[in-house]
Order: sequence, then structure tokens, then C-alpha cells
Amino acid sequence: MKQNKRNAFIILVIVLTIAIDQISKVLVRKNITLRTEVNPGERIPLIGDAFVMMNIENTGAFLGMGSELNETLRIILLLILPILVLGFVLRHIFKDKTLDKWSLFAFASIIGGGIANVFDRIVFGKVTDFLFIDLGGVFRTGIFNLADLSVTTGMIILVFMSFKNKKKTKKA
Repeated sequence: MKQNKRNAFIILVIVLTIAIDQISKVLVRKNITLRTEVNPGERIPLIGDAFVMMNIENTGAFLGMGSELNETLRIILLLILPILVLGFVLRHIFKDKTLDKWSLFAFASIIGGGIANVFDRIVFGKVTDFLFIDLGGVFRTGIFNLADLSVTTGMIILVFMSFKNKKKTKKA
């Protein structure tokens, strides 16, 4: 992949990831009643009770982790540290010309999802989560958003690519 095309691909994946996430959150905040301790909010079944939409405000990170931290620690762990890590990863994928297209897509998805959630924390002081999967106790998620899905998908792709590259190395 030529350099300009490669850089455009990275930027496009990041921008699309952020845009899709932010548009989905605007729609959720506008159209679904917020769930609070006193108000159960709306539960909109997408596929029965297995896949549901709701509106939750998360002041922590993934699955609410860190929401009980004091303000200073939350700023450090949920804003400053992620911004630094995302910056280093972005720098890495622009510099490392050996990354294949799937790895570039994975890293760009992680960066886009990370930026989208950091943006929410900066602008709103919390992140809007709205998707929930429950496959009858066999598999159950916490409440998440499309940025979380992008980060998770990117991580899964990187794990698969890592195994694929290790197999290639062993054969050589």
C-alpha cells in the first residue's frame, strides 16, 4: 500500500469510527429515556431480550470501572493516560510500515473508539452506553457503546493477526 493511500486509510477508519459512535450516542441521548437509580428508563428490545438498547451514563471506563475513583485519579486514568496511549499508538501505526492492512484497521479502530469515548468524558463528563447482550446466561455483556465495540473488535483482530503471524514465522 502506498504511503499516502495508507495514511488516508488510517485517518478514514479513525474518523468513521468516531463519527458512527458519536451519531449513535446523539440519537440515543435524544430518543431513549435515561436510566438512573430512580428511573429505570426505557429498554428497547432489538432481538427479544437477547439484544437490548437503553440509555446509561457511565462516569467510569469499561463496565463502569473507575467510576468510584476521586476526581484527580479519574482525570489521570480516564483522560490523560488514554490520550497519551492513543497518541503513542497513532504515532506507531504511521511509522511502522510493516503492519498489514488488517492490523492497520484494528489499530485505527481502537484509536477511533478510544478518541470517541475520551471526547465524551471531556465534553459531557461521562460516556453514553446503550447496548446490552444477554444470551440467557451463556453470554452476557455489560452495557456498551459502538466505541467500545470498535476497541474490542480491534483487539480481537490484533490477537488473530498475532497468531497468524506467529504461524508464518514458525513455517519460515
